[in-house]
Amino acid sequence: MIKEKYRKSVWFHLLLMLLIAVVFYIVFFNALSRITAHGQEQKIPVLVNRHMDEAIKILEKQGYEVDIDSAFDMKKEIGVVLSQMPDTGSMVKKGRTVYLVINKGQAPLIPMPDLSGVSYQSAQMVLKSNKLRLGDTVHRPDIADGAILEQLYKGKVISAGEMIPQGSVITLVIGDGLGNVEFDMPDVMGMTYPEAIAMLNASGLQFIDVWDGGIKDSLTAVVYYQSPTAMNSMGGHNQVKEGDLVDIKIRQGGGKQESMSQGNKKGVKKVNSSDNDGDW
Repeated sequence: MIKEKYRKSVWFHLLLMLLIAVVFYIVFFNALSRITAHGQEQKIPVLVNRHMDEAIKILEKQGYEVDIDSAFDMKKEIGVVLSQMPDTGSMVKKGRTVYLVINKGQAPLIPMPDLSGVSYQSAQMVLKSNKLRLGDTVHRPDIADGAILEQLYKGKVISAGEMIPQGSVITLVIGDGLGNVEFDMPDVMGMTYPEAIAMLNASGLQFIDVWDGGIKDSLTAVVYYQSPTAMNSMGGHNQVKEGDLVDIKIRQGGGKQESMSQGNKKGVKKVNSSDNDGDW
């Protein structure tokens, strides 16, 4: 019905193409809206800290698919939702998948880290990074003040590398130093000079040595005086601390036996024969 001259016109073809494009645009986007469920988005509810069964029912009721993964959090109950994706409040269309991370019931096994010799602060950081919990701390007299001496799990020493459940409680034994711990004063009377020095150094004591007379051989020189003495006047042990000062006197020959014999002589009362007159 269209005249021949219009059908052969360029403007006619352009107008026809434009009309077809408009119709195609309207049909395509109407169909796309139905296919993608445009306008049917819903807000994702709060699922974190809900139990897994409850969270799944809520999502399925709203028309969502559910995909579940697991992790372990020692502070949460077993079976609760730890995280969700998309987050709470996100607008998501029906039929889409919501991902949930559930707290599983059994803790994974991890190797026990080596804490021996490290400081208390470092041990805390290592335990936290390995998702282990710090339990009690026990202090023990030791020259390694503030260092970790032992690591305990369920009351027993545990070696580095042993597999334990994540979240386990670890007890630390910490060195308390020797400066505040009293111990018996060692008895160096009668010892040779090298023996006396070795014992005092091993006890962490400082000393001042006084050489009495000419010393020909220090290896055979002996201690004949020390202050404080090992025993007090009441017969008990004198107590000292690490770093305390001890005075010793050394001479060639003599020693403990001689000092004891001299002390015994002082305690003996001389009895004259005249004192016994008249006793018989």
